[in-house]
Amino acid sequence: MPVHVISVGVLAAVFAVATLRPINMGLLALATAFAVGGLIADAPAKDVLAGFPADLFVTLVGITFLFAIAERNGAIDWMVHALARLTGERAVMMPWVVFAAAAALTAFGALGPAAVAIVAPVALRFAARHRISPLMMGLMVIHGAQAGAFSPTSIYGGITNGVVAQAGIDPAPTALFLASFAFNAAVAIAVFIVLGGYRLLRDPPEPLEADAHETADPTGAMRRERVLTLIVLAIVAAIAIGFDANIGVLATAAAALLAIAAPQSQKGAVDRVAWSTVLLICGVVTYVALLQKLGTVTVAGDAIAAIGMPLIGALLLCYLGGIVSAFASSTALLGIVVPLALPFLAASQMNPIGTVIAIAISTTIVDTSPFSTNGALVVANATPERRDALFRQLLLYSAVITLAGPLLAWAIFVLPS
Repeated sequence: MPVHVISVGVLAAVFAVATLRPINMGLLALATAFAVGGLIADAPAKDVLAGFPADLFVTLVGITFLFAIAERNGAIDWMVHALARLTGERAVMMPWVVFAAAAALTAFGALGPAAVAIVAPVALRFAARHRISPLMMGLMVIHGAQAGAFSPTSIYGGITNGVVAQAGIDPAPTALFLASFAFNAAVAIAVFIVLGGYRLLRDPPEPLEADAHETADPTGAMRRERVLTLIVLAIVAAIAIGFDANIGVLATAAAALLAIAAPQSQKGAVDRVAWSTVLLICGVVTYVALLQKLGTVTVAGDAIAAIGMPLIGALLLCYLGGIVSAFASSTALLGIVVPLALPFLAASQMNPIGTVIAIAISTTIVDTSPFSTNGALVVANATPERRDALFRQLLLYSAVITLAGPLLAWAIFVLPS
């Protein structure tokens, strides 16, 4: 039996066992990655560890630690109150505020995880205080980030347009951006309606609750630490957006600084880091990285590209990008999947830009997966009592969007050509 079939079958078994038994899926995935690598693929442990998502680990730990400090001293509460005042205390406005904020950040060049890391903590805190579905708020943040992700000044847009240009096809950056924005906005409208938007429309403005930290300690050390935290958060956001700096490294450095400068706020913050979520996500991503190292993704892509029916080949490439991207880097997948489509685009009458748009949307629409950086950030910033439920909800939603998203993108942008 080919190594690719065995490795995919083992991953399916990991999902099945973790579903039936109360075992951390990431622990199982990490252990089986070493087993498959050593026993089947002749890959030593160091090669398997090379696929460990150190960047994602640092991002999750750094962001959750930093915002745990901000939550303890009331900085998050203050930002929630400020946004509530801007929306006239109407909870119905907040999902669209966070959608627009995330879209604006990525449209102007911020990486998707940076935008989600900045917006998600405030969005989920607001959801908890105003009895809004955390799933809806998290999805609005992620789809907002994806809506702006293919602007001509964005990372995704630059990668996709560059690949197209290198293939000798005239890129259409504005069409790519508007198509992605419209697709994600349409999904966001559906999410808003299905997950409680109608109830929010009927709700009257809510009076703001008093900030517990404000009333308890209006002039003491905690208030000074809150101001310092807000300043640090603003600096982190500015550097991440203005200089494309790694948000995980920035958050970790900022958290370390605050741990020294704000001793009261940092007490217990390390316990609020979503360690079980970090293990789960990093373990599964490590296994998927092993699949990529073994060439499983490339083998599947080459088989699809060899199909003599361009329309079916385009659809399968959309699904390949969507399924793999749910567990791996969308940025890397764009550079792999889009070039696979170019050979049969040149030999057919299909609209090349429409096909590229469909593949680009399919590869990024699944960033809601809790195994992707964006989805993982949403789960990690949920309240501890809602974290497990939100993980399962995001996983179910991502399964639905992985099945429906590529098909819809293909039907809208490829099939008419």
